[in-house]
Amino acid sequence: MEILQQLSGALQDGSLKATSGLSSFAASVQNYSVENMSYKLPSIRSIAKLAYGSAQFALYTNGVLGGAPDVCTNPQLSCHNTTAVANTCCFNAPGGLLQQTQFWDTSPATGPTNSWTVHGLWPNNCDGTYGQYCDESRQYTNITAILKSYGATTLLNYMNTYWLNDPDDGTNEVFWEHEWGKHGTCISTLDTKCYTNYKPQEEVVDFFNKTTQLFQTLNTYTYLSAAGIVPSSSKTYTLAAINAALEKARGVSAVVQCSNGALDEAWYYFDVKGSVQTGTFVPTNQVGGSSSCPATGVKYLPK
Repeated sequence: MEILQQLSGALQDGSLKATSGLSSFAASVQNYSVENMSYKLPSIRSIAKLAYGSAQFALYTNGVLGGAPDVCTNPQLSCHNTTAVANTCCFNAPGGLLQQTQFWDTSPATGPTNSWTVHGLWPNNCDGTYGQYCDESRQYTNITAILKSYGATTLLNYMNTYWLNDPDDGTNEVFWEHEWGKHGTCISTLDTKCYTNYKPQEEVVDFFNKTTQLFQTLNTYTYLSAAGIVPSSSKTYTLAAINAALEKARGVSAVVQCSNGALDEAWYYFDVKGSVQTGTFVPTNQVGGSSSCPATGVKYLPK
């Protein structure tokens, strides 16, 4: 409550602006992200969304609050049910194992030299299989415009720094469209029916907001450097050492991928208690994923 009071005061006197960035705000209010801090005070509904663990502020269209995700009472943990769960607005199914995936791109280099970048958020069917392109009616080709229409400029700026396409493959927009259309549409709790007073495309903002929030909690560069595993043009590492560093950081396993013997991806796994929008992400071990890296001689090339 004290934090919310401080936040309200900062909003009223204008000292907290959207341009302060996601990472600086996250340092003061843990994982909460700011999309429109230069607008008006959060409404009661937006504060309620925080109370349900959404780790995000309500989305705005010209200062008007969008719809709210369904409230989930006593939600179950995904991938742990023994019978079918009917309410897939509060239980992610069949894609109940959420993977936050990251890139380490060096040729060409993308993103900051001391940070991995976002690949996506993939719903795994709890067994290593995946659905894809689950809703043809929501294959949007205007992700940037959707985010801007909700005033999510801070989020968009963050994505243009940490969620980057390979320049040889097209624009960032093209990459975001692919990740939403292939994976985002397969997350059951992001279905349009899972919102009260649904506003068109607000689930898209929730998808990109949640993905970047998770990414900010998964600092692959720091995890590896803490174990002495740093980018090098000459030094190599064992896969066992890399896996151990990532497991030590979170207490559960992760998966890394290689291209031509060099690290280029990291996959982190979560079960979710409740919806992707407001639920609790619980770190879990890998399911169905295997590494393409060699056992020894793994390169970690500098950007």
